[in-house]
Amino acid sequence: MWWHRTLAILIARNREFYRDRAGLSWNILMPIVMVMAFAFLFPDEQGSTQLKVGVVAPGGDLASVSSPFLGLDHIRFVPFATPDSAIPKVERHQLDLLLDLRATPVYWINRESTNGYVAERLLQGAYATPAQGVVPERRTLDGKALRYVDWALPGVLAMNLMFSSLWGVGWVVVRYRKNGVLRRLKATPLTPWEFLTAQVISRLFVVMAASLVVYLGAALLLHPPMHGSYLALVLVYVAGALCFISLGLIVSSRLRTEEVADGVLNLLSWPMLLLSGIWFSVDGTSAMAQDLSRLMPMTYLVDAARQIMIDGGGVLDVLPQIGLLLGIAALFLGIAARLFRWE
Repeated sequence: MWWHRTLAILIARNREFYRDRAGLSWNILMPIVMVMAFAFLFPDEQGSTQLKVGVVAPGGDLASVSSPFLGLDHIRFVPFATPDSAIPKVERHQLDLLLDLRATPVYWINRESTNGYVAERLLQGAYATPAQGVVPERRTLDGKALRYVDWALPGVLAMNLMFSSLWGVGWVVVRYRKNGVLRRLKATPLTPWEFLTAQVISRLFVVMAASLVVYLGAALLLHPPMHGSYLALVLVYVAGALCFISLGLIVSSRLRTEEVADGVLNLLSWPMLLLSGIWFSVDGTSAMAQDLSRLMPMTYLVDAARQIMIDGGGVLDVLPQIGLLLGIAALFLGIAARLFRWE
């Protein structure tokens, strides 16, 4: 029966992975070491010597508003269309101040933020004379600073998941083709769909198990925040893993050498590392960079994971991201099955 054949391939693939102790150690230790490095390099909150101020403008276009405050130097102004997504950033000290220039001007400040105090004084100084306009209305917020390692952890977990998914099937299946393993499997009753299904299930199990170990290690050593639903977090990472596993299968569907596969996988993964918000927020980057970011599945995986762990989101809050990732996974898997060749 088909499920007997699929199960046989699944068991063989899992045994191959667990016997490769070097690869197993790398999948678990590398992200833990990376997270520990972030904790050492950035022991406190995110930040830099440059003040970071959010500005709410119609359509998120700073050119559509005017303020003497916007002419100050050494301040990074980040545009927002509405204050809803920016206010939590002020609470977590990710923004030093939030200024809403629509209709009646108003600004939000975190009373516990040192940089926020400086930004507020600069704002008041910019409106020092009546000719410069009326000082915006003041509103206060509270909240402790978010450590950089806490902010980066969801992205590091997603990055490890992406690498393990892409190379775990993309590189391995190409090696099977080069070594003649697929040619021998072609002579059996095994169908391409059964083979690909076994690869997906096997890699999903391995990726989620490794991610669990990494998360538990980080939780034990660093005590990162987890304000949301664990079920939602699991569903998000499962959907992301399925998406990247399916993408890896597309890469491996025709290629014959590991060198070419490695190059293609790097070409796919590095833009996502740079533009998906893993290491830094894309808020305030160029419009083109933000548009490219929205085209990448990694962006939705990282955003959903942060929404759960940091903002306290539940399943319903991240359901759109889960649905999108699963839809992309189904599309990629269909393409992989269509393109797959044994030789």
